[in-house]
Amino acid sequence: MRAHEVPDAGPEQRTTVRPKAVIAALAGRLRAELGPDAVIDDHQRLRTYECDGLAHYKVIPALVVLPSEAGGLVAAVRACAEAGVPFVARGSGTGLSGGALPHAEGVLIVTSRLREILEIDRENQRAVVRPGAINLDLTRAATPHGYYYAPDPSSQQVCSIGGNVAENSGGAHCLKYGFTTNHVTGIEFVSPDGETVRLGGKAPDATGYDLLGAFVGSEGTLGIATEVTVRLVRLPESVRTLLAAFPGTDDAGAATSAIIGAGVVPAAMEMMDALAIEAAEAAVRCDYPAGAGAVLIVELDGPEVEVEEQFGQVERYCREHGAFEVRIAADDAERALFWKGRKSAFAAVGRISPDYIVQDGVIPRTALSEVLDRIAELSRRTGVRVANVFHAGDGNLHPLVLFDDDVPGQAERAEEVSGAILDLCVEYGGSITGEHGVGSDKAKHMPSMFTETDLDTMQLVRCAFDPEGLANPGKVFPTPRLCGEVPGRHKGAHPLQEAGIAEVF
Repeated sequence: MRAHEVPDAGPEQRTTVRPKAVIAALAGRLRAELGPDAVIDDHQRLRTYECDGLAHYKVIPALVVLPSEAGGLVAAVRACAEAGVPFVARGSGTGLSGGALPHAEGVLIVTSRLREILEIDRENQRAVVRPGAINLDLTRAATPHGYYYAPDPSSQQVCSIGGNVAENSGGAHCLKYGFTTNHVTGIEFVSPDGETVRLGGKAPDATGYDLLGAFVGSEGTLGIATEVTVRLVRLPESVRTLLAAFPGTDDAGAATSAIIGAGVVPAAMEMMDALAIEAAEAAVRCDYPAGAGAVLIVELDGPEVEVEEQFGQVERYCREHGAFEVRIAADDAERALFWKGRKSAFAAVGRISPDYIVQDGVIPRTALSEVLDRIAELSRRTGVRVANVFHAGDGNLHPLVLFDDDVPGQAERAEEVSGAILDLCVEYGGSITGEHGVGSDKAKHMPSMFTETDLDTMQLVRCAFDPEGLANPGKVFPTPRLCGEVPGRHKGAHPLQEAGIAEVF
């Protein structure tokens, strides 16, 4: 697929053509309600928003709205609902699955102006933020109180909490602390019909069905968050970080298995292969050990006595499994330098390739070496280079598939290799996504993990929230049905319908 082409986003995006008068009337209404600077309809300015971090796909929206307060966000969704116009939510635009890819005949609602950190509640270990609040800014605000926000995507300096909620983002420290869903205790959101709904709050858990869990990771298909309550984590007494250089990924993988097998759960455990190291050196001069076929970054945190004991074990396992150099961060500045190469890896690949696809899949940790060998063989066979960056501790792979879009056929081969890597993940009992979401990019791969009945059941949940199909249409599901259709009707009623549990929307 060429970088400028649009993925098959389903029947809504392909066949619906709204009269320009509808969009013009909607723009006029939103300007009156939100102010003239909150609405963009100039074609050149709209192009700024034609993609998210996955620049492989591009769609110019019909309209962009930038509310500056939560009430404006609610008003924007309500106006779309009343006009029957689809809408897509966008935070900072750092997503890597095309989840914020606009709808050509719809409205892109951008939350980047809603950045307030409303409350740091030290006593209850909670923070309340608007959806556009920047991930790292939350930690900076909590640190003087002795706390921080644990989920830390590589884009944490710019990514928004609302986007993290939509994609259930993780980060390097999710090995020990879990993903966004483990840290969200409450959400206020605007439903696709324009109503404000609150789920959960500051309490550890809510009674009844876990609708909060359904919303986190729903990729904007169930509504848009207007306020998020998150769990804060106490700053650890001690943090120790080492960087180990290995001849290759097999050795580093063996060290990873030994560390986890010994019962040590690091806060973070990240690996980069030789090509990813080359890119990071070119971009940020991180000065990783020369000649390394792989580097492993391991960070431990917690009580000082426990960290010191486990750190000795980690260093020993690294050396026993072939590390030819082990560096231990002497202070925060050196720790930051270790992480600089890893955190910049995605963008750094631009130094060694004009175009690339950032992929995201999960495998069992014990299959790491075998899967990496098969990715290397796939790369040799197709002539498509693949740089590997991944969360070694939990098997979340981020292969970077390199190509040059100006060379005929390279984009298509890169797309095929990217898909083949996801097929490998499923073959080994893993998943097509760990933290980047499904979005536009991976919807076609959903049937490799789920049966048609599974997908129909998920669609019933989506239709319960959004019967008109206006919220981020064409995402997540491979061929989204309209909510008026009966899932699985070619095979009879859906099992939930037969049981009298589900209504046919």
